[in-house]
Amino acid sequence: MSAKIKNRHRLKRKEIRDIIAELKETFTGDFFDEKSSVEKGDIEEVSVIFIDGEPCFMIHGNNVIFTLHGLYEYAPKENFVVVDMGAVKFVTSGADVMSPGIVDADKNIKKDDQVWICDERYHKPLAVGIAIMNGEQMVSKEKGKSVKVIHYVGDKLWNLLAKNI
Repeated sequence: MSAKIKNRHRLKRKEIRDIIAELKETFTGDFFDEKSSVEKGDIEEVSVIFIDGEPCFMIHGNNVIFTLHGLYEYAPKENFVVVDMGAVKFVTSGADVMSPGIVDADKNIKKDDQVWICDERYHKPLAVGIAIMNGEQMVSKEKGKSVKVIHYVGDKLWNLLAKNI
């Protein structure tokens, strides 16, 4: 059963410029421009931003956050956290990322930044989260949580988006 996308509407140019500006504060590269078809809609309790029909971003709090689909689409080079293969099954079950499972991280990550988590072997996006500590601490600490996971492969949003694309 697919969920309905409610309140789907096209965004105005100013709203699109604001989203682009917010993304450029954290990530380099061009994601889309004002000429792209940018829509916003609600799937259950999550606001999703569609770029040319693809569910690439979501709103978490007041921030624009990548969906996993958006990570595959745009492949950002910043704010990554690489976990060992032993941590993959926990991350894809929704567990927060613990420091001992991290093998690498972008050194420019600051606390409360948006991050994306990938595995060490294939570098495929597994989850999106919020940093609890900076990138250097993630790699050097031997215990504790490093990332609060908010969206992961196989979660409710992942499954709803897969059915609505």
